[in-house]
Amino acid sequence: MKKIYSILSVIALFCFLAVSCSSEKDVRQVSDFTEGWKFNLGDEPEAYKADFDDNNWRQLDLPHDWSIEADFSLSNPATPGGGALPGGIGWYRKEFTVDQADKDKTIYIDFDGIYWLSKVWVNGKLIGERPNGYISFRYDLTPYIKYGEKNVIAVRVDNSKQPNSRWYSGSGIYRNVWLTKVNPVHVDYWGTYVTTPSVTDQEASVKIVTRIKNGNTSEQDVELYSVLVDATGKEVATVNVSVKLSASDTVSVEQTLNVDNPTLWSVENPYMYKVVTRIVQNDKLIDNYETPIGIRYFHFDADKGFFLNGKSVKIKGVCNHHDLGALGAAVNVRAIERQLEILKEMGCNGIRTAHNPPAPELLDLCDKMGFIVMDEAFDMWRKKKSPYDYSQYFPEWHERDLTDLILRDRNHPSIFMWSVGNEVLEQWSHIDADTLDLQQANMILNFANTLDNKKIQSEDLHINSLVASKLADIVKKLDPTRPVTTGNNETEPSNHVFRSGSMDIIGFNYHENNWGEEFHKKFPDQKLIITESTSGLMSRGYYEMPSDSMNIWPERWDKPFDRPVHQCSSYDNCHVPWGTTHEDSWRAVKNNPHISGIYIWTGFDYLGEPTPFWWPSRSSYFGIIDLAGIPKDVYYMYQSEWTDKDVLHVFPHWNWKEGQTVDIWAYYNNADEVELFLNGKSLGKKSKEADQFHVMWRVPFVKGTLKAVSYKNGKEVLVKETKTSGDPVSIKLTADRSKIKADGKDLSFVTVEALDANGIPVPVADDLIDFTVSGNGFIAGTDNGDATDSTSLKRPRRKLFSGKAVVILQSGRKSGNITLTAKSEKLKSATIDISTHGD
Repeated sequence: MKKIYSILSVIALFCFLAVSCSSEKDVRQVSDFTEGWKFNLGDEPEAYKADFDDNNWRQLDLPHDWSIEADFSLSNPATPGGGALPGGIGWYRKEFTVDQADKDKTIYIDFDGIYWLSKVWVNGKLIGERPNGYISFRYDLTPYIKYGEKNVIAVRVDNSKQPNSRWYSGSGIYRNVWLTKVNPVHVDYWGTYVTTPSVTDQEASVKIVTRIKNGNTSEQDVELYSVLVDATGKEVATVNVSVKLSASDTVSVEQTLNVDNPTLWSVENPYMYKVVTRIVQNDKLIDNYETPIGIRYFHFDADKGFFLNGKSVKIKGVCNHHDLGALGAAVNVRAIERQLEILKEMGCNGIRTAHNPPAPELLDLCDKMGFIVMDEAFDMWRKKKSPYDYSQYFPEWHERDLTDLILRDRNHPSIFMWSVGNEVLEQWSHIDADTLDLQQANMILNFANTLDNKKIQSEDLHINSLVASKLADIVKKLDPTRPVTTGNNETEPSNHVFRSGSMDIIGFNYHENNWGEEFHKKFPDQKLIITESTSGLMSRGYYEMPSDSMNIWPERWDKPFDRPVHQCSSYDNCHVPWGTTHEDSWRAVKNNPHISGIYIWTGFDYLGEPTPFWWPSRSSYFGIIDLAGIPKDVYYMYQSEWTDKDVLHVFPHWNWKEGQTVDIWAYYNNADEVELFLNGKSLGKKSKEADQFHVMWRVPFVKGTLKAVSYKNGKEVLVKETKTSGDPVSIKLTADRSKIKADGKDLSFVTVEALDANGIPVPVADDLIDFTVSGNGFIAGTDNGDATDSTSLKRPRRKLFSGKAVVILQSGRKSGNITLTAKSEKLKSATIDISTHGD
């Protein structure tokens, strides 16, 4: 029967293809709607009107973050979260036309995210508003469109009340926008849900639930085809069914495909299929919709951790905020891809979207590149963490926002768990006067009443558990295939989130003393993931000795901490009081098989939250990689532990004062020992002791060459040399890519270094470099990884920090070359050419 059914399906599909393939591209048109907008920073109450005069407004393309354009030297962040963000109110307007030929189409505008408090008008009519700055949403433009005439869309963004975030949020339409044209009968927004209920190496079942929307006022009969296509474009399975649609109705249709010998998605081989959904009416294709998927199975075990496709896998992840350094919050696919490439090279296999819904492009890349994603919804629930944050909108909007997140993201194979909250204040019983006013208390009571349909008094300690349960129930109703968790800095069983019994996995933030056997005593038969840990503080290329003396910031997190130099040691000997060193965190995870994995705080430095220092620091010190995307030394500790590639990394640099005692560390793997030489003389061999991840020598500084050699079974594995440099005399430019697309969005990241007369990099150089560009592109930003550099990240000049800086070049829309020139008062200038080409 199975064989006969397959033959009939193929015959049906062949007949369908014969009449419809030629029109696939026409039935669903999704257009990039980011070009040709006008922008004004400042409120214009009449700007929603179609005939408003915006001739003097600035022209730009989206995505756009107006906050990153500000001069940070003119503001003084005075709160723990980074403070006085250049916010305000901004307006965007765009004119567009819709052909008469599209009069029978349904037309939507899709926003991937606007930060925040957005309102949207079309031709003067308010069509919707959304407070959440991270959520994606759609509006139906059809009733308001003037066909064959000018149409005007206006968007007001209100980010004026500060602070409303604990980190740099950005401001504006900072994610992509799309215009979608479909026939009245079509697959609904995020209208497919694809799961794999049964998977083995020999066979997999693929279940597809498709929501079909009928925009007609009459009943419609259609055929629904679902086709599974492999990575080569081959159609490997198909199924079809007849569907009757009532007038103005939306129905869900369930289908199942069977796949022989599936290629399974994994972090090493992130193999992607796609489900092509086709709706046919009267032998004519009327909609075509694609859903990328991966086939895999997994489970979490209370004793043995995480298993993917039947194999034990330790999640080696990082938390990341959403900003892209000098680009701010404005989404750029290449910038995200570069971050993931750097992390993948380190051995990272996991991303936590801390602490909000991510850009869709991040998840697409995680699918393709093989990352285990914790997709996070909220940083707060009812209780506020910042004076004007999302807590004020949570009672009214939480269900809609969480639902939209799950519907949007649930087909991504990279997502393995949902997080519904991070360090929410509802973990505890008390309600602090500092975090909750009377109006909010009344909102909480009203909200709680909707949870259990009875009056709940403010002193009832079960409210917090009820909130956790409701959020988990929303997720499980929409996606029962993945576990739900939260990131918790209260790790005792008394935590109200844990007491709710609604979390499938216990998520711990910090408190490493509770990760081991103590965990099973307090949480019998529960599964554990370290949702956030470490919070080491490092400045790339800055070292404080002795390296075995912990330089722990001694103050509370909510009080200013100051000293003459606002830098943190790169020896992994500096961390916040609630955190640990990188080595200590990893040791605990590595040695406890019941821990599914860890998400380190953080992969990259990020804007805002400049812990431990405040002004003039304007970005964090937490990253394994600095804000410019240059790895810090600890990057190589992880590479030596998380990969099988040969690693030997020796630091610090070799430019010190004569006679100064210098601590020399080496991270290595695939070797038994490392020998250190100074100017050809051996300083001895060192081997790592059990549970240690580096070796160390103490050496009085003498100018010359420091050489390290790693050995395996007495044979040389790797050799690394570090030489004392002279004064800087010239500039070196190195591009991560010398050829980029001429699409107006692609990027080349150019690393800038100073060299001495012998061509040796100068690790202590701090020369000021000016940049100019000619040809088909422009400078999108500059950075050096120095958290204290308050110069605007958009300025075409930058001091070197610890000998390096980065220039971000962005392409224009014509093929040709971009020529970057770097000049400095005392250094020989340098140029580099980047070619741009069409698709």
